[in-house]
Parts: sequence; structure tokens; C-alpha cells
Amino acid sequence: MARRDWRSLDESDVRVRPGRGSRPRSKRRPAHADARPAMVVGVDRGRWTCALDSDPERLVVAMRARELGRTPVVVGDVVGLVGDVSGQPDTLARIVRVEDRSSVLRRTADDTDPFERVAVANAEQLLIVTALADPPPRTGFVDRCLVACYTGGLEPVLCLTKADLASPDELLAQYADLDVPWVVTRYDQDSPELAERLRGRVSALVGHSGVGKSTLVNRLVPDAGLRTAEVSAVGKGRHTSVSAVALPLPGGGWVVDTPGIRSFGLAHVTPDDIVAAFPEFAAPAEECPPGCGHLGPPEDPDCVLDDVVAAGQARPSRLESLRRLLASRAGVDAETGDPT
Repeated sequence: MARRDWRSLDESDVRVRPGRGSRPRSKRRPAHADARPAMVVGVDRGRWTCALDSDPERLVVAMRARELGRTPVVVGDVVGLVGDVSGQPDTLARIVRVEDRSSVLRRTADDTDPFERVAVANAEQLLIVTALADPPPRTGFVDRCLVACYTGGLEPVLCLTKADLASPDELLAQYADLDVPWVVTRYDQDSPELAERLRGRVSALVGHSGVGKSTLVNRLVPDAGLRTAEVSAVGKGRHTSVSAVALPLPGGGWVVDTPGIRSFGLAHVTPDDIVAAFPEFAAPAEECPPGCGHLGPPEDPDCVLDDVVAAGQARPSRLESLRRLLASRAGVDAETGDPT
């Protein structure tokens, strides 16, 4: 057969080889209308322990569905589960949805780290556990926890332990103008006031080593050790000191123990984020020059917050408290000028 001159060919003579797949990929994902709601109570190496319908007696182990990609899932998150939700040994459900969070406890590794990490989601309040003595209170840590609360949507609560060793009056006086609620406890007594404050709520606890946080948790949740082991066993791993875990309270509610949080890096927080928690200063701060850190002279000589106090629209002690928090966020001790 004679060869045809290529110049005589047109598009009808060209065979188009189809690409891979005859149907375009769809970005639509399953709605998973049948997903069961659950609360994440433990995380261990790619496995999430969840309380089905927030029932602490119905624990299910789940993996993150491929469609979620790298969506972070942390303790306290409310998720949707599909698959095997029986909770039987060697079964695995899938997390297909993470509901919007009402609050987040964020931190960064340090004040220069640009990557923020969510430690706990959906907690209503943060108990800042601080010993009154042995070890002495670290107000810089308390201030940073307060900043994390104000910017994350949590209610802060000062939980002062070891009241048998020292009086709480001096420390409480430092935070009086911030209107932070507080409870005082002793190692040898139960605290009905604390139990009532926690009942029916999701509460996170933070504190340095030695302040009595473990003693507090064991009093609140008598079988805390068994509960922690149960969460770890379900996940076929082990609960380590860098993992948060949610423990159910006998009277209802949850406490989220965060033994891995030693300090809060605040690289993700701006001065305006903190000022927003002080209604009397929030609107005037918008008149400050760009880049104002609101620390006042000499760092910010044109800050207008001093004018608010001079006009009698705010108490001087409130501005002092605000600037102490701003200094803590900047990594500087407000009294000595030294790094925190």
C-alpha cells in the first residue's frame, strides 16, 4: 500500500490516545451522614482513642481517614466516626470529620517558633495549677498561661495548691485586677469548691513539675491511673509524658491532664490579641501607631493606652496588669527586664 503524504492529513486522520482514566477526578467527598459523634480522649502514634457519644465507658480506637489529609486531631476534638465503632479488641474505626472548635489551647515550642501547636481543643476552662511554696510560684508561667487563655477562648482559673505551707493572699493580690477566678487547695483535704467548678465541664490542667497537679488529678479522679492505662491499652501503645489525656469526672465532666506542657511559646500571639481581652483598652489601641507593642515608654512612647488611664476611663492597675502580660508575651520579665 502506498504511503500517504503527511501533508494530505487532517485532524480526522489523527488518532487521539486517551489519557489515563476516562472520567475526570471529582473533588466531591462522601458526606458521611451516618458518622457517629465522639470525643477524642487520647492520642498515641497515629491512633486516636475516642469516647463514643462522649460516654467514657464506650471507648473506640480510630485512625484518621485519608480524605482528612494532615488535618490535626487533638484531645478534646469532637469528631465523626464511621466503620467499626464496637470498641472490640483489634477493631479500628475511621475519623472522617472534625467539628469546629469552640476553644483551643495553643502553644509554640518557643517564642521564635513560627509553627503553633494545638494542645487541647474545646476545653471550657484552664486550671493553672501553681504551688504557693515548694516550689515557689512562677508568675511568668502564670502570665503566659493567661495569655494562652485570652487568645484561645478559655476561661482561666488559678488553682493554688499547698495552702498548708503558705498564704495565697500575696499571689492573689497580683491578679486581683484581672478578675481571674481562683480556688485554694491543700494536699491533705478535698476541695468541694474545686469539684463544683469542674462538674459538668471540660477543663484542662497545666502546671510545672512538683506543684501537686498529679495529686490533684488523683483526688478528682480516684481511678485516674486505671483510666490512663485503659486509654493506652485501647490504643495499643503507652501514655507518655508528652501526651494529653482526658479523664472523666465521677460527677460528670472531663479533666484534660497535660503533663507534656512545661511552658508556652507565644510566637503566634500578637500584642493586639492580648489587648482585645481588655475591653476598656481594645478600641483606643486602634489609634496607636503601626507596630506599637503597647508596652509604653520607652519601648512605645506614642502608645495611647496611658491617655485612657489619664482620662479616668480605666484603672492604672488594669493597665499595669495588661502590660505585665504583654511583657510576658515578649519574653521579658515586667519587673526586672530580664528574659522570662
